[in-house]
Amino acid sequence: MKKLLLSIAIFFCAQLMVAQTTINGSFVFEGVTRTYSFYVPATYTQGQAVPLILNLHGYTSNGFQQSIYSNFKPIADTAGFIIAHPDGTIHPISGQRFWSFDLLGATNVNDIGFLEALIDTIAAHYTINPNRIYSTGMSNGAYMSYVLACRSNRFAAVGSVTGSMSNAMYGTCNPARAIPVMEIHGTSDLVVPYAGDSLFKGIEDVVKFWAAKNGCDSTPSITSVANTSIADNATAEHYVYGNGINGKSVELFKVIGGGHTWPGSNIPLPSNGNTCLDFSASKELWRFFSQYTLSSVAAVEAPTVADIKMYPNPTTGIVHFATNNMPITSVEITDMQGKLVATQRMPLVSEMNLDFLPSGLYVAKITGKNFCIPKN
Repeated sequence: MKKLLLSIAIFFCAQLMVAQTTINGSFVFEGVTRTYSFYVPATYTQGQAVPLILNLHGYTSNGFQQSIYSNFKPIADTAGFIIAHPDGTIHPISGQRFWSFDLLGATNVNDIGFLEALIDTIAAHYTINPNRIYSTGMSNGAYMSYVLACRSNRFAAVGSVTGSMSNAMYGTCNPARAIPVMEIHGTSDLVVPYAGDSLFKGIEDVVKFWAAKNGCDSTPSITSVANTSIADNATAEHYVYGNGINGKSVELFKVIGGGHTWPGSNIPLPSNGNTCLDFSASKELWRFFSQYTLSSVAAVEAPTVADIKMYPNPTTGIVHFATNNMPITSVEITDMQGKLVATQRMPLVSEMNLDFLPSGLYVAKITGKNFCIPKN
């Protein structure tokens, strides 16, 4: 009979400089194999907390294409953040890769849970500053970033390039706290029109929505972006809604004549309209993100390893978890090579069925409110 061995261990972090690298990975989340990649700059040192940006691709695209199109890597090399490029799932009707929210039809894919699990997966192996996590994206990925702003508490700020908010999202979004937002959008975008349509809000309505949520000035300051590239057939104006709660702001780059494209990208998409080359969307997004961190939370005494019960151990299938009056909300199981092989995320996790795993030694990362303990 096979046995899965889980025994208590202590982990130490050492100072370690790594060469810049792109890491590809996958794990099963809620019965679906999810794939991703992330880029670690050469300046990364283990034990020194760094920011993390999720960069979400558009409808029909994928994480690899988004990484090339937006090209955050040179910025990460200088600024020292990790940039992740996850993949959406395949839409059951269109067969195209996408991020799941109401505008593209209701599905049972939990992309919020997956993206939060991805943050935890990266943080299990790299030192991520939990107060400096951000999300941006293109088109469908930008919509998904707004979903995260509305419904997740993990992000210090979000950015949208050629995205908007669906009418349903707009009507139900009630974030628990102020969250800074940057929108970058072309007035000649034919895919997600600047003025909106019957399915989603106009861009200026979206920006004003977030300015109000952040307690910002109702009237923005407006400056013209220098028109350094005459041949791109586009210009830009920069709107800043300032003086928000705790210094937060909301910004808009209105790209006049710009299409459904990523400003500053060196990969033209003529069929999507003009690409403004007067500024870099990626640089402006990082400039915006770098200003903001999550508010600190009051410290809560975390349970010790001895307080966690995990039984039977070893197990042949179902393993139970318990703490002393500290609810467990997430358990991740990784093999000894660091690959995530199972995850469970619920308001209260009390057990997991691991009978599908082969015999061996595994690491369980057990998380609750304000604590995170590795066991193996």
